[in-house]
Amino acid sequence: MPRTRPDQTVILLAAILAGASYLLASALPLSQVASTTWKGAGVALLALYASQRARDIDGWLLVAVMAFGALGDMLIELRGLVAGAIAFLIGHLFAIALYLRNRRPSPSLSQRLLAAVLVPATGAMAPGVALYALGLSLMAATAWLSRFPRYRVGLGAVLFVISDLLIFARAGPLSEAPWIGAAIWTLYFTGQVLVCLGVSGAMRQRRA
Repeated sequence: MPRTRPDQTVILLAAILAGASYLLASALPLSQVASTTWKGAGVALLALYASQRARDIDGWLLVAVMAFGALGDMLIELRGLVAGAIAFLIGHLFAIALYLRNRRPSPSLSQRLLAAVLVPATGAMAPGVALYALGLSLMAATAWLSRFPRYRVGLGAVLFVISDLLIFARAGPLSEAPWIGAAIWTLYFTGQVLVCLGVSGAMRQRRA
């Protein structure tokens, strides 16, 4: 079985440390530049990790997914939710292309049903951002139907969806929930890590 090189392991550990520790940022007296850089660092390092393992177009599509995720993280802080959402939407389009290139030959009925439910369910819970919700839900549906490990890549994509739905809920019924910020970030970053590890690991095994 192929092994991760030591330098790649260091990058991955740094990414996880940066992403996990960002939960502390709100409790520290940081400048906007420092806070924004910290927020983008975790997924940016995942993009660097993916680039170290990329050997074909699928690998570089994964790099694009992570890179636009990091850009979205930072644009939300610098330019607002709409600018960040545009970057994330571009990342979702790259992800959809990646997953469609790696479709599972014979998905089970339960897999097809979950994928079919994701699109209308996400749209129903986020009617004010229909275009973004469509891209988000298609990303998750195609991830679930891909041949990548479902309990890494598929689950990671679903966690991303849940995180975004909580963002929409924070603007409404959950606006006063004290836990929601931590939940949004934890679900989002965990989802990105699972996708990055699941896709890059599967492609490395396939090459071996």
